Amino acid sequence: MGTAERHQAHRGGVRAQGAKPRSPEAPDYDMAAAVPPRARPLWVEEPARRRRLPDPVRTAAVRAVLFIAVTLIQAMVAFLCTMAGSWLAFPMVISSVVSTVAATWGALDVWVTRQVWNQRNGVVSTPSSTARALRRERRRARRQARAAERAQARIRRRGGAGQLSHP
Repeated sequence: MGTAERHQAHRGGVRAQGAKPRSPEAPDYDMAAAVPPRARPLWVEEPARRRRLPDPVRTAAVRAVLFIAVTLIQAMVAFLCTMAGSWLAFPMVISSVVSTVAATWGALDVWVTRQVWNQRNGVVSTPSSTARALRRERRRARRQARAAERAQARIRRRGGAGQLSHP
């Protein structure tokens, strides 16, 4: 009996030679194999913990990371060239110093770009409950004032009709 026949016999399609038929009241231990498992997704989407960086800030951050990576590589090459006594050691040390300045500028650029973005576009903040209540009260007072103003305008348009007394 090959693998395919064994699997089919296991599922109950073809009975293996010498296998006894099951009685209807016999417990079915193969229920898990008979019922297909529920399809599980490969991954579960989770909400982001933090918002995405704005495009200019993200661009500055990528630029800074590239500067820092190149600086670290240059520093490592300068160290190895110095250890090996190569003539390339001095130019690599000089370029590493220049790269360090550029990497520092890149990191400051991220900070400044982020500050400028926040200043121009504002920071999203959640108001406290007291501020929300105060705004609600001011809105209610403005609505009442507008309603009273409309009522006065309506009375004036009618020429004073509807007033209880005339001054």
